[in-house]
Amino acid sequence: MYKPIFADYRGTLMKMHSNTILITGGTSGIGKGLAEAFHQLGNQVIITGRRQDRLKAIAAANPGMRYFPMDVADPLSIRSAAREIREEFPALNCVFNNAGIQNRHDFASGQPLDEAAMLAEVQTNLLGLIRVTIEFLPHLKQQPDAVLLNVSSGLAFVPMAVFPVYCATKAAVHTFTLTLRQQLKGSNVKLIELIPPYVATELGGPSKPPAPGALRQMPLETFIEETMKELAGDAEEIAIGGAKNLYAAVNPENVNRILASRHA
Repeated sequence: MYKPIFADYRGTLMKMHSNTILITGGTSGIGKGLAEAFHQLGNQVIITGRRQDRLKAIAAANPGMRYFPMDVADPLSIRSAAREIREEFPALNCVFNNAGIQNRHDFASGQPLDEAAMLAEVQTNLLGLIRVTIEFLPHLKQQPDAVLLNVSSGLAFVPMAVFPVYCATKAAVHTFTLTLRQQLKGSNVKLIELIPPYVATELGGPSKPPAPGALRQMPLETFIEETMKELAGDAEEIAIGGAKNLYAAVNPENVNRILASRHA
C-alpha cells in the first residue's frame, strides 16, 4: 500500500492537519490516495463508498480511519449515512466530493441508448455531489476551518468525445462549484475545486503504454503528492499536471471576474 510522507504544510486556505474529513468514493484511486495522505498528516479521516469490503480493508490498513457505506446515487443512502456520521463525528469540518464513474458512449452509432449507464453517471457525478453538499452544508457552516472540496476534471474544460456524459457532468460540477462559491461568500466555508488530469486509477482503466498521440496517465502517487502541496496553498481552483493546460484554455480568470461582477 502506498503511504505518502509529507511535511507539516501550513496553508492559508485549508488547514492540513487536525481536521475531521469525509471523503466520498474512498475505496480506490484519488479518494483512497487522499484519504491515506490526510490520515498520515494527523487528520481524522472518514471514507465512504458502495463496496463495504474495500472500505473495511482500507480502514484496517490505516488504524484510526473510519468508514461508512454510502451510495451517492441513492438519496436515502446519503441521508442515512450523513446522519450517522454527524452524530458520531460532530467535529466534522471537511467534506470532499470525490465519487465518480466514467462510461463510454457513442451517440452517433445508431445503437440503443444505454439509459442505465448514462443515468448512473449523472446520478453519481453530479446529483450525488449536489446532494452530499446540501446534506452536510448546514453542519459545515457551524464548524471552524470548514472546507468543501469538489473534484471535477480537466475534461470539464476541454472534453473528450468518447466520454460525453462524463465530460458534461464534470463541466456541470465546475459550474455548480462556481455558483456555490458565490452563494457561500460571507460564510466560514471555503470551497475548493480540484481539477485532476488523466490519472492512473480504476476510473481510467488499467495502465498501459500509451499509443502515439494518446493522453498519458499521471501516476496516482505523483498526483497525490502534487495535490497535497497545492492544497497547502491559497488557490480555490487547483489544476494538477496535464489538467493545467485544459483549465487555462477557457481563461478562468475572466470567467471568475465576470461571475463576481454579477454578484457584486
